[in-house]
Amino acid sequence: MRRRNPHVSRKSNGKGADFVFLPLGGVGEIGMNLYLYGYGRDGAREWLIVDMGITFGSETEPGVDVILPDIRFIEEERHNIVGLLLTHAHEDHFGAVVDLWPLLAGVPVYATPFTAEMLKLKLAEVGLLDGLPLKIIPLGDRRTIGPFDVELINMSHSIPEPSAVVIRTPLGAALHTGDWKLDENPLTSAPTDAARLKALGEEGLSALICDSTNAVRDGVSASEADVAVTLERLIRDAPQLVAVTTFASNVARIRSVANAARAAGRELVVVGRAMFRVIEAAQATGYLDPDLPFHEETALARLPRRKLVALCTGSQGETRAAMARIAQKEHPNVKLEAGDWVIYSSRTIPGNEKAVGRVQNALADMEVEVITDQDAPVHVSGHPRRGELEQLYAWVKPQAAIPMHGEGRHLEAHAKLAERLGVKQVVRARNGTMVRILPGPAEIIDDVPVGRIYRDGMILTRADDGQVRERRKLSFAGSVAVSLVLSEKGVLLAEPEVALTGIPATDNEGRPFATIARDAAIGTIESLPKPKRKDHALVSEAVRRSVRAAVNQAWGKKPVCSVLLTVL
Repeated sequence: MRRRNPHVSRKSNGKGADFVFLPLGGVGEIGMNLYLYGYGRDGAREWLIVDMGITFGSETEPGVDVILPDIRFIEEERHNIVGLLLTHAHEDHFGAVVDLWPLLAGVPVYATPFTAEMLKLKLAEVGLLDGLPLKIIPLGDRRTIGPFDVELINMSHSIPEPSAVVIRTPLGAALHTGDWKLDENPLTSAPTDAARLKALGEEGLSALICDSTNAVRDGVSASEADVAVTLERLIRDAPQLVAVTTFASNVARIRSVANAARAAGRELVVVGRAMFRVIEAAQATGYLDPDLPFHEETALARLPRRKLVALCTGSQGETRAAMARIAQKEHPNVKLEAGDWVIYSSRTIPGNEKAVGRVQNALADMEVEVITDQDAPVHVSGHPRRGELEQLYAWVKPQAAIPMHGEGRHLEAHAKLAERLGVKQVVRARNGTMVRILPGPAEIIDDVPVGRIYRDGMILTRADDGQVRERRKLSFAGSVAVSLVLSEKGVLLAEPEVALTGIPATDNEGRPFATIARDAAIGTIESLPKPKRKDHALVSEAVRRSVRAAVNQAWGKKPVCSVLLTVL
């Protein structure tokens, strides 16, 4: 159910339609982007979803690789959803579709050709390719989706076909930028369509909902073409094998590495399934040469190492990706030697610093030279700095600004910039806050439940369901399992069996923790009145509590404790 905030205005109730913005992910964090735009009367709105992305698990979510936005609000409104529009094919913008779309009652999905090709490859892996109504739309398309007049505007980013979205209603228009930057030579897609953005500003724009990732940085982002020049020089000068790791989705970077390898007379070897998937999609849509010469990783054993460039997945330290396995000397086909070079042609996403550091330290221990963007211009961001934001505001002249796509400090820096640029209505939204864009002034009018869903193996589970929380406890304090055998009357028929995991063998006085737990279990049963021993649930809980307390008293930590009770 939707939670009402008693402290916010409900001016639009009963007075006709309004146009609202509602983020369920991506506002207050980087990643897991999912945005809703609604039009209609309160309680009878139709909704357009823009993007449906994931983020990745960290050390605080043991066993969880992928995290998705909680869409309970959308599930309740699913019969009012008119479509899902994808701005581009980065995982944090489209990676949740395969898991969450089945919950949405056949909602059509709209995507440009490259994004659609990437989505089809993912859908084929899970058997959904024939069931999802995927509508492929051209770049710059304009069409009606439900009550919305939707137009795509070409933008520059670190992947082909990024699009901003103009969402028009009878009340007015909003521009949702998606991920973007200003780059005159992005190497794959066309540059940002400045002329169309200027024309939009002349038409009149009610609200700009805009990327905040680099709002804390002055100046403008460098061009993708600059990275290509650096990579060509480094790959030419490398004394031995050179490996390059980058975001698999960065088709321009893949092409730059391939061109640099060719210019240096080296053979390109592609390492990592995700990289193959992107190359396949880019070739199918014309962003890479169908005859791009490269080898599979098994070719490394038969090619001269000094003439090789290995293009690898794993720039974010992912434990199962190629670079981490290579650094741990666990990769079956790729081995690095002292004097080889590894170029990190990427930035470290916030939260991945430790994982990336571990891989880079392991490479250093192997006497492999690691080159990052601190050593040479081997990466440029796909997001706008303050100078680019100022240019966009000058072009589109919004009446209201709603910063999105960023952590709190990025959003606040963007909000202050918008205010300095003279935007009168600046709304500081967060995930779950519903912003009424029109009729103005733009303001927060409601809030809805938000949260996270974990993909735990093949199972989707909400973050508050418990098992990940219990794993976290296990990582700090281990577990104790106690097996009891009782008669129907509650008589203990055998000495309790105890299994310890992640707990010291003995306390400071040398007493085994297994003995401490066993004695606590026996003492608890003997202390219970005989009639209560027949209540097996009561016995189990009493033993669980007493064993946990006894171990805590001797160790100073409270383990996860479970009791297995058999009645004979």
